[in-house]
Amino acid sequence: MFRLGGDLQVYLHLEPIDFRAGINSLAVLVQEAMALDPFAPAVFAFCNRRCDRIKLLFFDRSGFVLVLKRLTEDKFRWPRRQEAVVTLTTEQLHWILDGIDIDAMVRHPLRQYQVAG
Repeated sequence: MFRLGGDLQVYLHLEPIDFRAGINSLAVLVQEAMALDPFAPAVFAFCNRRCDRIKLLFFDRSGFVLVLKRLTEDKFRWPRRQEAVVTLTTEQLHWILDGIDIDAMVRHPLRQYQVAG
């Protein structure tokens, strides 16, 4: 299985894209529509309208890498949010790639306790 390092920032482009777009078009989209640096140590994720394909774009010191994952039966659970760009951890991206709906996941709240005195 393809796994990304945990130190990378992950940015999702929430609007579906035309999947004929290649590396150059996606890098321009990152720079202009997402207002981010395509050369940054980050992964940029894109989905098609049917949510059965995901493209990942990142720069690895000597050039761009483009990864495509296509599902034959299911659909990816792409987040439903209002902002144009969503920031995730690599763990959350792996959950999306594994078919988990991250919008449905709820963590326990952070608890702050004081010492009884």
